[in-house]
This record gives sequence, structure tokens and C-alpha cells, in this order.
Amino acid sequence: MTGTEPATQGIDTTRPHPARVYDWFLGGKDNYPVDEQLGRQITAIDAGAPRAALANRAFMRRATRALAEETGIRQFLDIGTGIPTEPNLHQIAQSVAPDARVVYVDNDPIVLAHASALLRGTPEGVTEYVQADARDPLAILGQAARVLDLDRPVALSLIALLHFIADEDGAHDLVTSLVDALAPGSFLVLSTMTADFEPENVQRGIAAYAAGGVTLVARSHAEVGTFFKGLDLLEPGIVSVADWRPAEPPATDGPISLYGAAGRKPAN
Repeated sequence: MTGTEPATQGIDTTRPHPARVYDWFLGGKDNYPVDEQLGRQITAIDAGAPRAALANRAFMRRATRALAEETGIRQFLDIGTGIPTEPNLHQIAQSVAPDARVVYVDNDPIVLAHASALLRGTPEGVTEYVQADARDPLAILGQAARVLDLDRPVALSLIALLHFIADEDGAHDLVTSLVDALAPGSFLVLSTMTADFEPENVQRGIAAYAAGGVTLVARSHAEVGTFFKGLDLLEPGIVSVADWRPAEPPATDGPISLYGAAGRKPAN
């Protein structure tokens, strides 16, 4: 584990980074002018982009709470954590179950630099941070196993991650490798971008990210469904993140171009 080590090297402030652009959308301060510039370009194309980022965070919180409250999950593996934004996943899980164990994973040096904020959990529980690439599931699982009992159910969270990994770059292999390593009763929770609702806006946003050196992939409802092959989807299935068990009726000021869902790994 590397959560308590300093991260003073490797932060490139000359190119936008997805985690920092996302932080800017959320109103955070852990971003640089190059990230703000791209964020403003995207917002000029799609004024709803910051609202989508907020809706995505809200989906993560609702899904985490639902699994902790309704299914008894006490172990969480969050890959593609991003820059800490309260409330973090461990705060939601441990507010329900103080003994919950949470492992965060990211490969961005700026996330490592702020990882101490991810480690302030309850005395009864455990929170840890792993510095690793999402495309290396064996390394992730090996380090996570120091904290999580992989023979017991785990909630695997891939929040706003898979749209940065194309199918030809192994997106499905990544998900399959991770889910196959988890015990029956585990859950896959993910959110990912789609062009189903606003195809023109989303394609312009993809082009803006590409100009900044970041590749994005938009997937259809059917394509998102392939990640849940063999899993039992929780209600309401694969829907816009704003429509996944909303605490209140979703806002009516435009669609959110992110699908979200949670699925349970059945017994063998």
C-alpha cells in the first residue's frame, strides 16, 4: 500500500487530466489552469457537464448506501477514485457500517498527493489507498487482498472510469478479470458515458477532450449491458445516473449522459 507516501513528482501541469477536469466541474480546487481551460471549453459545448459530474457523484453515494444498507456489503473496492471530494465513498459506507473496509485505487500522482483525505475512516473500519493502474487488475487485486477478504462479497465500484478505456484497449477484459476474482454475492457498480440522450453534444465533448489529449468512449445502453453479463441487475437496471433510485424527483433541466447500474454476482 502506498497511501501514506508523499507524492511530489510526476504531476504534469501542462496537459489536462480527467480527474482534475472532473474536480473543476465539481467546484474543487485541486486542478490547474490547463484543466480549467478544457473544462470551460466542454461547458461551452455542453452547459450540463458540471451538472452531470454532480449527478454522477450523487449516484455513487446512493449506490454505496444502498449496498451497505440493503445487502450487508461491508467491503468496497473503488477503482479510478479521483481527487477526494467529500463525502467520499468510505464516509458513506462507514456511516452505515462503521466496520466497513474500503480500498481506493488510482494511478494519478495528484490523487496520491491527496490520499490522506481518503484514509480518515472510522476506528472500527479500514480505509486504504493503492497506487495502481486500472488496466492492471492482478496488481490491484494483489494489493487489495491485504485489506479485503476476497473470499467474501465485495462491492466493486468503477465510477466514471470505463469511458476512458476503449473496448479494443481491454475494457471488457478488465471488468471480467475483476468480477471473476470476487466472491459470489459481490456487486459491480459502474457509471459510464453515453451518447444515447444527446448525441451531438456528447460527440462535441469527445472531440474537445481529444484535442486535449484525452480519449473518451460513449457507449449505448446495450453496450453498457455487456459489462453486466452473468450478473443480476438491481432495480431499476441500467438508467441515467440521475434516475437510479433518486432521493427526490430528478431535475427537469436536461438529460444526464451517463448510465449507471449495479449488478450482483450470483452463486456459482
